[in-house]
Amino acid sequence: MAVDTSSSEKSGTAQIGVTGLAVMGANLARNLARNGYTVALHNRSVGKTDELLAKHGDDGDFVRTESLQELVDSLESPRRILIMVKAGAPVDSVIESLIPLLDRDDIIIDGGNSYFKDTIRREKECAEHGLHFVGVGVSGGEEGALNGPSIMPGGSEQSYESVGPMLEKIAAKADDGTPCCAWIDTDGAGHFVKMVHNGIEYADMQVIGEAYDLLRSVAGIEPAEQAEVFRRWNETDLSSYLIEITAEVLSQVDEKTGKPLVDVIVDQAGQKGTGRWTVQSALDLGSPVSGIAESVFARALSSSEPEAREQAQEKLTSGLIASTGVAHADPEFVEDVRRALYASKLVSYAQGLDMLGSAGKEFGWDLKLDTIASLWRAGCIIRAELLGEIMDAYQGDDAPVNMLLAPGFLEVVEELVPSWRRVVVKATALGIPVPVFASSLSYYDALRRKRLPAALIQGQRDFFGAHTYHRVDEEGTFHTLWSEDRSEVRTDGEIAPEPVDRVNKEPSK
Repeated sequence: MAVDTSSSEKSGTAQIGVTGLAVMGANLARNLARNGYTVALHNRSVGKTDELLAKHGDDGDFVRTESLQELVDSLESPRRILIMVKAGAPVDSVIESLIPLLDRDDIIIDGGNSYFKDTIRREKECAEHGLHFVGVGVSGGEEGALNGPSIMPGGSEQSYESVGPMLEKIAAKADDGTPCCAWIDTDGAGHFVKMVHNGIEYADMQVIGEAYDLLRSVAGIEPAEQAEVFRRWNETDLSSYLIEITAEVLSQVDEKTGKPLVDVIVDQAGQKGTGRWTVQSALDLGSPVSGIAESVFARALSSSEPEAREQAQEKLTSGLIASTGVAHADPEFVEDVRRALYASKLVSYAQGLDMLGSAGKEFGWDLKLDTIASLWRAGCIIRAELLGEIMDAYQGDDAPVNMLLAPGFLEVVEELVPSWRRVVVKATALGIPVPVFASSLSYYDALRRKRLPAALIQGQRDFFGAHTYHRVDEEGTFHTLWSEDRSEVRTDGEIAPEPVDRVNKEPSK
């Protein structure tokens, strides 16, 4: 261990600085030190710095600093400073304080869960001062930060030449030894990919919860026994980190009551915003992430209206069936649930990847989906065996327009559909909510259906707002003169009729 307590005496010795030493920042700093880098430490409260050094100073070489000026002075050029503070205004505050202290081509790195549009703005602001700004998505929680997370960096290619080797060294390694870190693209691309990762994570966790509910409510399988079911499932194509930890949570017994811990935890799921941002951004992009959206809404419903839920339990009893009609732990039903879970999981990945493709077109990013899938193979929360298959699906020039259409997945999903339908029908008949199972199945059916009711909706839009429509048998854009003789007119190449709200007799929005 080497701890320099006077940075002014050894100015410019640290390769990277970390400001913000809560658990994630402290663990990333320790990870960097363990991998041979001299790390300058800074926190608004010096006590946090001293606590880290007292407990973990033997992890490597650290430089103790008490101010941002000392932090900057302790770093070699070009300076690399990793910000690990709460997303939002605190990040802007640190950047504002750092800019006057830095020189041209120094690099500010934001490793928090920042909104990607904030990252785009910050990159532009830093560029005006000759500085690089790197928005880095980091997944893996506290353990990943210390032992190897999945890392998704955005920013300029020049900045990645400087920080990339460091990030790749501390990142998780896939089974083939490849670091789960690669340059994503410019400005906010890294944080966007991390945001979508979290959206997939929301859906993945929700479908696991729905499977748990069905196994318990329908098949009568209690948590301890379910833990063994999930352990077996983790040896199948469902193998993943989330399935693994589900078994651990379900096997945990509360020391105070002797009950399963899952029965003691209040059934209100929190969220920090990235899932919500995913859905909001998908709406802006016109990307149909219905399963991810339902998972976000499910968390909101669990937490936002406790009084409404309490009253509904007493009053909304219509349609509930007392007898499930399923024998305890019926193996056929259990297998149906497993297959429905895997199918819904595939849809969540398909929707997330589709959203990434839409974002690439919108923001001018060259998002390589096979590379992104490779970054999620280790270290991150959604790491799973199927990511290798996703990589294969998107390599080369024959990438599918939707993941579900890739040959490897197409056959699998077709085999899963009968079980998927049986589970959704059973849950619906019993009044058990399965929002992501059901919406994912509807997404699948919408993709495959030759005609959707969208034609009627477009006809309605043309009726009340003169929004026009296209025909299946003729090129061009058309409008029906609904308030006149209902003849059809072509509007392509012309100024379309002024949209009118026929209900309020005002221009339509």
